[in-house]
Amino acid sequence: MKLYAHPLSGHSHRAVLFLSLLGAPVEIVEVDLAGGAHKQPEFLRINRFGQVPVLVDGAVTIADSNGILVYLAKKLGRSDWLPESPAEAAAVQRWLSVAAGQIAFGPAAARLITVFGAKFNAEEVIARAHAVLKLIDSELLAQPWITGSRPTIADIALYSYIARAPEGNVDLAGYPQLRQWLARIEALPGFVPFVRTPVGLAA
Repeated sequence: MKLYAHPLSGHSHRAVLFLSLLGAPVEIVEVDLAGGAHKQPEFLRINRFGQVPVLVDGAVTIADSNGILVYLAKKLGRSDWLPESPAEAAAVQRWLSVAAGQIAFGPAAARLITVFGAKFNAEEVIARAHAVLKLIDSELLAQPWITGSRPTIADIALYSYIARAPEGNVDLAGYPQLRQWLARIEALPGFVPFVRTPVGLAA
């Protein structure tokens, strides 16, 4: 397998982290985003959206971070990470949608301002971040992982941008359950950290 990724991309980190937790062999190819490599014809042939990460596994190409998590869990028969029962699978999907929605437009967007100079309204995206983090913190009051008693790909999908939310000036001090959850993920065998950038509250 080959993973096209970038070290500052939280979407890329999701895939890198899950591959490491699974102990799955992979060749990581760093895509030069600053140099525009993701917009060149060669890269656009594997992902017409011009985004990382992209997983290439023989004749199969998966060009979406959450899709990569699902693919890996299914391919490697890891129902511990992606349950087979309808209710449990639906619970995981709910949080994959949150990762692609409220997390992307909240803490991820706030971080894009400070790390990449994105032209978002900082006050607006930081407020969105706190709204979703408050919900997640409440969810974790009753259970150690986002869908219950064990980690799933939903936890992996949520982790990266929440862990680095302070880089986007999103303070995690008021979310004790969430901070304990981050520590539980970081204690998993095979965990690899998302690279830190000294900006925002992390400066």
